[in-house]
Amino acid sequence: MSAPWILYLHGFTSGPQSHKAQALQARMQQRGIGDRFVCPQLPASPKEAIRLAESLLGTRDKQVTIVGSSLGGYYATWLAEKYDLRAVLVNPAVASAISLEQYLGPQRWLYSGEEFELTREHLAEMNDLYLSTLKRPERFWLLAEEGDETLDYRQAVARYAGAKQTVLAGGDHSFTRWDDYLDSIIEFAGLV
Repeated sequence: MSAPWILYLHGFTSGPQSHKAQALQARMQQRGIGDRFVCPQLPASPKEAIRLAESLLGTRDKQVTIVGSSLGGYYATWLAEKYDLRAVLVNPAVASAISLEQYLGPQRWLYSGEEFELTREHLAEMNDLYLSTLKRPERFWLLAEEGDETLDYRQAVARYAGAKQTVLAGGDHSFTRWDDYLDSIIEFAGLV
């Protein structure tokens, strides 16, 4: 039997250098399981981001838990439903194309500084990934902070009804208490 692993999908304009990705990877390394963490730089195109994630899923055993933050949570939901996987969703985007419409035009990756363009075609690709219902919400764990200034946490609470939910007062879109949940995420993923 092969070992479970985590695929981490970052949010819009973020990357593998984000605090959440780095902290989870570091905690897994401390526990001697750092080789079971994968976090790619996702392309701007949702279609290409999903294609990249699927290629990673195809190269390793399917005992994977996807951890997705913000837009990465939107992608994680689609992938978890398609491949019958578990997912941890951190302040996830629920109706991604709607929430990102205000950002149409030139953007910059936060960590590399490289520019990209968010287009209407990208929004259409996001709409193609929307699922109206979840087949098995019990596979999901929602981590949300009510103080999220970017996304309305109540949409995620409603969207992931039937899932394990940890909804905390205060905080912000970055999910300020991330470090408190690293070991629990590792356990949820079956890595211990």
